[in-house]
Amino acid sequence: MPTIRLEHVSKVFKGRRHKFETLRDVNLTIEQGEFVFLIGSRGAGSTTLLNMIAGDLPPDDGNVYLDRFDLDKLNRRQQKKLPYIFGRVPQESQLVRGATVYDNMCSMKKMERLRAKLTDEPRMKKALALVGMAGCEYRYPLEMSISECKRVELAKAILNSPPILLLDKITDRMDDDSIWDIFHLLHEMNKLGTTVVMSTHARQFVNIMRRRVVTLVDGRVVGDVEKGRFGDIV
Repeated sequence: MPTIRLEHVSKVFKGRRHKFETLRDVNLTIEQGEFVFLIGSRGAGSTTLLNMIAGDLPPDDGNVYLDRFDLDKLNRRQQKKLPYIFGRVPQESQLVRGATVYDNMCSMKKMERLRAKLTDEPRMKKALALVGMAGCEYRYPLEMSISECKRVELAKAILNSPPILLLDKITDRMDDDSIWDIFHLLHEMNKLGTTVVMSTHARQFVNIMRRRVVTLVDGRVVGDVEKGRFGDIV
């Protein structure tokens, strides 16, 4: 499985009057099979960092590597492989509220619906069962709670058994029981070799898990602690 490496990465967003530096000279290596929490206040840069790791956002300075490959220099064929390497849950829901869970998760085009049903449905049912949402294929996100929608997004992320999971605030607005269920599943997947990189504000669960904690402040990495607790910087 691949190793993630960021070397002197910076990112600047331009507003009407000002420039906003969301990442500043970030150096970070995440080895295959690690479980990493990204910790920071809102605006600290964790979402930008996850988008860069996924190859969705190029750095203004520095380089992001997946093994020896610079993500900003991939050819079209290589770029098409990234969705199978990274399973993602974004901070803002990407579910279409008026479409069924099945349609939201289906990776095939509508014109290939029959083929999709034959090839995707068993894996889809397994993924939904793993996140505690068995039997919801034909429900609509409009009918579900925020926690249930988050679980569906995670099921979609793990559908193709990607080697890396990038999870952005997946536990926000979840009840404690749901958060614990998610952490338990991620722990089991990580034991089987899946790399997990997760930004979260769930302090008590981070402290229970005692995994690697990377702390961001104003776009800089100020702490990187093995078996850390929320807020550890040394």
